[in-house]
Amino acid sequence: MNQNNDKLNLSRRNSLKFVAGAIGTGILAARAGAELAAPESAIAQNDSTPDAALQKLMDGNKRFVDRKRQNPHQDFARITEVAQTQKPFACILGCADSRFPSEIIFDQGIGDLFVCRVAGNVVTPEEKGSLEFGTLVLGAKVLMVVGHERCGAVTATIKGGELPGQIGSLTNAIKPAVESSKNQPGDNVENAVKANVILQAQRLKESPVISQLIQEGKLKVVGGYYDLDTGAVSMVTVP
Repeated sequence: MNQNNDKLNLSRRNSLKFVAGAIGTGILAARAGAELAAPESAIAQNDSTPDAALQKLMDGNKRFVDRKRQNPHQDFARITEVAQTQKPFACILGCADSRFPSEIIFDQGIGDLFVCRVAGNVVTPEEKGSLEFGTLVLGAKVLMVVGHERCGAVTATIKGGELPGQIGSLTNAIKPAVESSKNQPGDNVENAVKANVILQAQRLKESPVISQLIQEGKLKVVGGYYDLDTGAVSMVTVP
């Protein structure tokens, strides 16, 4: 008789554990869905401010230039830490140029930066959508558009002429910057690169998603210029 009662109690306990587990799984699933439906919760969990995030980027670049890199978040422990979720503190829209590896020049590691790279660092619908996701859903606090010295895409735009394949779509996106900067004193490629950074940053700010985050003080969009000779990033737009 007691054995039967023990078995019954054990069965009840197992059933309760199963129900509790199922409820817990449902709650986790609901939270995950809510994060996508209301991404501000993800932003709230990233406690960095836009100004602090920008400073963190620039401090990292200074370490890189000074040859004092810390190489943070680049071990296997970091891989494990961010395997299930990510909360990058910054988004980078940079050129696809092989000499511009964002994590290295800003001395950051795995899970720190949400990076989009395309020749000429131009804003396409896909790049804009990706950066909307990186800021709204993942909670990045600063979005930096970075152009670089001697950019091939900008140089090709200045030279003009017919280009094969889809390369022309890149130069077409850069042409307004070339036109706006062609009468400026100094190096015409550098001037156009910086004008293009400003142009592409403005195109990002035209996104309703990104502009709303800026208005709420949750995001800062800035522009930078990378010097291939020194490794230094200088600000193109006023923070």
